Amino acid sequence: MRTRPLKVALLGCGVVGSEVARIMTTHADDLAARIGAPVELAGVAVRRPSRVREGIPAELITTDATALVKRGDIDVVVEVIGGIEPARTLITTAFEYGASVVSANKALLAQDGAALHAVAEDHDADLYYEAAVAGAIPLIRPLRESLAGDKVNRVLGIVNGTTNFILDAMDSTGAGYQEALDEATALGYAEADPTADVEGFDAAAKTAILAGIAFHTRVRLDDVYREGMTEVTAADFASAKQMGCTIKLLAICERAADGASVTARVHPAMIPLSHPLASVRGAYNAVFVESDAAGQLMFYGPGAGGSPTASAVLGDLVAVCRNRLNGATGPGESAYAALPVSGMGDVVTRYHISLDVADKPGVLAQVATVFAEHGVSIDTVRQQGKDGEASLVVVTHRASDASLSGTVEALRSLDTVRGVASIMRVEGE
Repeated sequence: MRTRPLKVALLGCGVVGSEVARIMTTHADDLAARIGAPVELAGVAVRRPSRVREGIPAELITTDATALVKRGDIDVVVEVIGGIEPARTLITTAFEYGASVVSANKALLAQDGAALHAVAEDHDADLYYEAAVAGAIPLIRPLRESLAGDKVNRVLGIVNGTTNFILDAMDSTGAGYQEALDEATALGYAEADPTADVEGFDAAAKTAILAGIAFHTRVRLDDVYREGMTEVTAADFASAKQMGCTIKLLAICERAADGASVTARVHPAMIPLSHPLASVRGAYNAVFVESDAAGQLMFYGPGAGGSPTASAVLGDLVAVCRNRLNGATGPGESAYAALPVSGMGDVVTRYHISLDVADKPGVLAQVATVFAEHGVSIDTVRQQGKDGEASLVVVTHRASDASLSGTVEALRSLDTVRGVASIMRVEGE
């Protein structure tokens, strides 16, 4: 074993960073044995140096992150501060000064992953980010390495624990959205401002990363269709149960039927109770991968939290340190396929549409005619009426999102349609 330690700079010492530092200290001998050399925490950049950080020597703490990554003797920089800046500049500087980087920064990687990979390649450095997508769940490495010889066709998953906890609570207790959100907040699953989670921004960033790796194509955050879950109601869950389904906020990236393009999207969807993702409860994550040779694979586990995320960071740290010892680098960006990313209008799936209509003869015929005129085939219809008003629930066969949008716009123009109460996609069949 080499005796000179590999030096690690840690940017950020919050929930994840402090756990990374703790594991590096308590598991130092095991990490050294697995890597082939000891690893040494050489510095920790923080914003508030006065805070007590148990187990981290005070002399390692600094507020000058730039000076830390410019030292020149740092082998690996671990970035867990999040956000776009100063993280982007610090990572770029780390590459320029000879370090490899392990990051958990999904937002930055979804926005500027290609540029960061290019800088890493220019400086013969590694950029690893297993922790950016699904916490402790090994997902990026299987897609990038284990399935490198296969053709991935679809990735379908739950990649945000907060939203899954809320939807699971609504499903199991009959609670409304706000009630379930309040519970998630009280238990610490939701932030004081849950917008990034419940509006799908967090999941969209992860979806961009997954799509890029799965399809060897550059997919940016702006390419991902995003729809939040704040409009999901108890009535939607009641309808889902009547269909033998539940509702999840899904991240979906898939190849078109002809293989010539890809789509990436995040939105609530009904999935059959028979689908493996339907049984993912609480704040857990799970990702379902479909490929030509391997078939269907599912990855499941805790998708957030200090310890799970730190586990993924340390796994990357071990891999990067091994590469440094061997004078090599691991897989970089693979974007050779360069497939176009299609818009949401090209997505083909099934739909569940709930309409408030007048309860009188001929309404169903009018509605069916609108669907037919836009090329959307109806699978089932359910109608309930009372005192001149009625609820009409239509479930379609597979159709393009553009066709469904045209149908809904036309339905809203009918005098007999009081309103479109809900539109939900049906996936996983």
